[in-house]
Amino acid sequence: MSAFPAFAVPALAAGRTPDGGSAYDLLVTYAQEERAALAVLLAETGPDAPTLCEGWQTRDLAAHLVLRERRPDAAVGVMGGPLAGYTARIQRQFLDRHSYPELIALFKAGPPALSPFALPGADEAANTVEYFVHHEDVRRAAADWTERPVDAGLADALWKRLKGARLFLRAAPTGVVLAREDPGKLDLIVAKSAAPSVTVTGSPAELTMWSLGRARAAHVTMDGPDDAVAKLRAWRP
Repeated sequence: MSAFPAFAVPALAAGRTPDGGSAYDLLVTYAQEERAALAVLLAETGPDAPTLCEGWQTRDLAAHLVLRERRPDAAVGVMGGPLAGYTARIQRQFLDRHSYPELIALFKAGPPALSPFALPGADEAANTVEYFVHHEDVRRAAADWTERPVDAGLADALWKRLKGARLFLRAAPTGVVLAREDPGKLDLIVAKSAAPSVTVTGSPAELTMWSLGRARAAHVTMDGPDDAVAKLRAWRP
């Protein structure tokens, strides 16, 4: 899964306040926070736990995360297409060569020095959404999952990156407007301009999950002509 394009946003610039904060609060980005939290969750759930990624258990997700940073040549097939088979083979090699704890350790360690993700700002730009969504892929695959609190800075970062949802929603059978659910404020993103149009409303976290194909595990509402809503629900069940 490719993350939405965005500028690198340090945690402080993304909306945190330094009052009473530590150096950790000021220097750790949201991508780094989500990476650390996802690594812990993967270790806690074990290699055979379900995820929201169709056909993948947590071991497969861990291998995907490592492949993406350490074999960018193979990552180009993550979204499908003619190189999808090559990507699958390299991912299988990671599974065959590394134990589950080793995969988690490689992911937690971050990108190697020669990885494109090691360039300044690249991790935050490319991985904030990636790691947030995969964190939720593991959490929400559990039968008793609940929404976790998302601080205002991370919510703003996710909302900013939702402008990239146009890429993922271009094939939608209706127009799509994303509406941020925020008391006292109305923010909209026209993800696809077409008629008839459906407005999908939720928090930035829930809209992110819905836009990236996790509709069954996303808490959103839809408003528009009944037939258009039905078409959109059928397209993204």
